[in-house]
Amino acid sequence: MPLLMTWDEWANLDAIGLAELVSKGQITSQEVSQQAALAIDALNPKINAIIEVFDDAVSDPVKDGTNPAGIFAGIPYLMKDVGPTLKGRLQEMGSLLMRGNRSTADSFLTERIRQAGLNIIGRTTTPEFGLCSSAENPEVYVTRNPWNLDYTTCGSSAGTAAAVAAGIIPISHATDGGGSIRIPAGVNGNIGLKPSRGVFSIAPYGSDLMSVVSAQGCHSRTIRDTAAFVDNCRGGAPGEFMPYWFPPQPYSELIRRDPERLRIAVSHEWGDYRSTPHIVAELERAASFLEALGHHVEWIIPDIDFHAAYKAQTECYIMNFTQTISGLLDQKGLEKPPAGLIEPMCIRVWEEGRSYSYTQRAKMQAVFNDTSRRLASFFGDWDIILTPTMGLPTPLVGTKEYLTISDNLSVYEWFENLWGIFSYTPIANLCGLPGISLPMAELENGLPLGIHALTRQGDDGLLLQLGAQIERALNGKWNHGRRPAVHVTAI
Repeated sequence: MPLLMTWDEWANLDAIGLAELVSKGQITSQEVSQQAALAIDALNPKINAIIEVFDDAVSDPVKDGTNPAGIFAGIPYLMKDVGPTLKGRLQEMGSLLMRGNRSTADSFLTERIRQAGLNIIGRTTTPEFGLCSSAENPEVYVTRNPWNLDYTTCGSSAGTAAAVAAGIIPISHATDGGGSIRIPAGVNGNIGLKPSRGVFSIAPYGSDLMSVVSAQGCHSRTIRDTAAFVDNCRGGAPGEFMPYWFPPQPYSELIRRDPERLRIAVSHEWGDYRSTPHIVAELERAASFLEALGHHVEWIIPDIDFHAAYKAQTECYIMNFTQTISGLLDQKGLEKPPAGLIEPMCIRVWEEGRSYSYTQRAKMQAVFNDTSRRLASFFGDWDIILTPTMGLPTPLVGTKEYLTISDNLSVYEWFENLWGIFSYTPIANLCGLPGISLPMAELENGLPLGIHALTRQGDDGLLLQLGAQIERALNGKWNHGRRPAVHVTAI
């Protein structure tokens, strides 16, 4: 099959750029999907990011209901293998237990994605049920970082992160329950926005009231792609419990102008957790860069009870994943998780969570409420909280302490270990805040390091507006203009 364009041309086009060519009739959505499939064939054996390609959707981009008149004009898109469902397609959630599980209907967000013109051509990898930090169970798959195959992509949006970073596609689906959009975006050099609670629906299988901390979103390589995705896929399904945010103007318009002078609070000393000296130095450089753009920058730590917040977050994870696993067991008529089909830490989480009471849930939610109020008060004086996306360097593949195949017998120690490296992202989930990871920095070994920004609930556009200002100042050269070792331009 001849190439539609050179791989250099391909890598220099974002999703909107490809869609504009399709809309002008210069290329077809089928040709774009076919070139994406060629990229998968060439690179996926190295990074193991895509579980399955839907050949019928590649051949016929409107087959599953994709709207060719949508903003994305039928260009290809990949769906993380947990969260929104695809009618007639497998959704196996990174678990041996769920092998062969086939969805019977599209989720509401899936319908919105198709209506926006995105052609879903396959599934990307995720750790079991999206619980841990990397898609690394050798019995299922091991997803590798395209910048250096010895390192993890982190997660849980592992395959999406690797696929976008490697240039296979410009935009792909991701989810975030504690940083799972932002962490792999930071590790792989992508843009990752976790939206406010009340932007993307998870109907009909859940709601903001039920899921509390989980959010949907995407990875991209340009701010305008993320803005267009939010603009065109947001909104609640009929019967949502929570209110849904709608800005006074589309983000795609808002990002064309710089934000006013912002008050930016920079920090990394959160409770017991600290970043490494090199990461702190990269944070300092990012803060100085923003100061040079005209913003007021000051080192100040948010006034919240970090110990209580991390404890509540841990309890929320245990309770939520216990319910998730229990629901899947009920579907299969099982009383307990089969040891050979569910990973050890997921079983321990299920066992621990079964003993939790409603009283404990209410106490957890009270901490959520107090933390949210305190941060809202903080945002009365500050517009942005700036931190690193991670506090410690990217782990090597096979670092079991962060994985659900860990042999740690203590659920609580395991979670505390996670917070030690992923210190800064969970607070956004706890409070329903928007957060974004921007590919502005790098680790000592040359791997990307994301810089993380938080703002008040419902003000997602401010993060995108700041990101667009930075993108313009960098002349679009995120990651200092570098590309991963495994990349379409090296095919």
